[in-house]
Amino acid sequence: MKHENFLKENNARHFWHPMAHPSEMLENPPMIISKAENVEVQNIDGHVMLDAVGGLWNVNLGYSCEPIKNAIIEQINLMPYCNTFRGITNDKAIELSYKLKEWFSSDGMEKVFFTQGGSDSIDTAMRLVRQYWKVRGKIDKIKFIALSKGYHGTHYGGASLCGDPRFRRNYEPGVPGIFHIPTPYTYRNPFDEENPEKLSKKCIQSLEALIASQGSDTIAAFVMEPVIGSAGVIVPHENFMKQVRNICDKNDILLIADEVICAFGRTGEWTGSRLWGVKPDVMTIAKALTGGYFPMGATLLSGEISEAIEKNDNTLGLLGHGYTNSGNPVGAAAALAALEETNKLNLASNAKARGAELILGLNKLKNKHEIIGDVRGKGLMAAVEIVEDPISKKPAGKDTVAKIFQAICDEGVLLRASGNNFIISPSLIINKDHVNKITTAMDKGFSII
Repeated sequence: MKHENFLKENNARHFWHPMAHPSEMLENPPMIISKAENVEVQNIDGHVMLDAVGGLWNVNLGYSCEPIKNAIIEQINLMPYCNTFRGITNDKAIELSYKLKEWFSSDGMEKVFFTQGGSDSIDTAMRLVRQYWKVRGKIDKIKFIALSKGYHGTHYGGASLCGDPRFRRNYEPGVPGIFHIPTPYTYRNPFDEENPEKLSKKCIQSLEALIASQGSDTIAAFVMEPVIGSAGVIVPHENFMKQVRNICDKNDILLIADEVICAFGRTGEWTGSRLWGVKPDVMTIAKALTGGYFPMGATLLSGEISEAIEKNDNTLGLLGHGYTNSGNPVGAAAALAALEETNKLNLASNAKARGAELILGLNKLKNKHEIIGDVRGKGLMAAVEIVEDPISKKPAGKDTVAKIFQAICDEGVLLRASGNNFIISPSLIINKDHVNKITTAMDKGFSII
């Protein structure tokens, strides 16, 4: 490793960081993480912190999962790369496709298209959905509807689906034919409605009105995260996704479930769709697929979609789409090992139990600290929204967020600050003591204000 002084001197000088203003990173250089073990990370100064971010929603099995490491090393030594374009494939990709078919059979998924990550998976879903409707002869069905608070990656298709202008305005115009409806977010919504069931109904009415105005014969799919992640862990009413499914069925519209964050147990169920009792037509996965040990994702398709494309007898069925690392053998080996460990440790069950403890602890903090406006979560994905005062709900300022963030880090816990939200998404192997450490550190952090 380069000398510490070299790293600190060159921090952010030559490296543009995602989701940050370059000038801000130069003025306030990022924390340099140099080591990770189990569920902890260590910065370059030797300060150890419990990683309550779980990498970036993806390190579900922690940083010391030997079976994944060994699988990667073994595959690198055997064959580090093999493409899966027409006429060639590899054994690990075949095996992983079979395992994923088994894993997601309860969600109605039949086919797998391998990608390099979540953004790839969303854009793949959009392309394949448009292709499906062309194969079906419904060439006008090209539009997409998404939630105003949804996050779907940073490629042009997925970023256009994002409701938050932070991910769109500097790069617009985006992909045409994309529309948004209000998110069932009880703390902030255009209806000023705090009742989850009533709010859900109003959002559904907005969806119905939008479909009527655009014409159902022009809409390809509705896209949603079962639990909205990056916008601040917004948990919809338990019937919301079911109602969306029903409306899609009535109007011949496909449902794409963005499971990039939710899949593999984070919500307390194996998928977010299963949490709400819904079978989508398409699912996108990534992040925890390999436990964060290798960049890989996939788009999963129902039997109806895959059968229509497979039985096509002209060029409309050709998959003119793919990535250099689609089905990469090292990634596939990592994913196979991660799936086995995820199942063996029953991470969904642990996420459910630890998540309940986490939400209980966070609500206690809300009752204690006036700066906390709202607490939300499901399983081991949670958010604490901080405000200047609880009446106006005015978001806390950047300086306040930064002070609290640093105080929590000093107490040995690393959270993610996003706007005026603190997002908590630790590895799914954490125990009760880890939960207590998170809430104790946050308590001390909020106490400085």
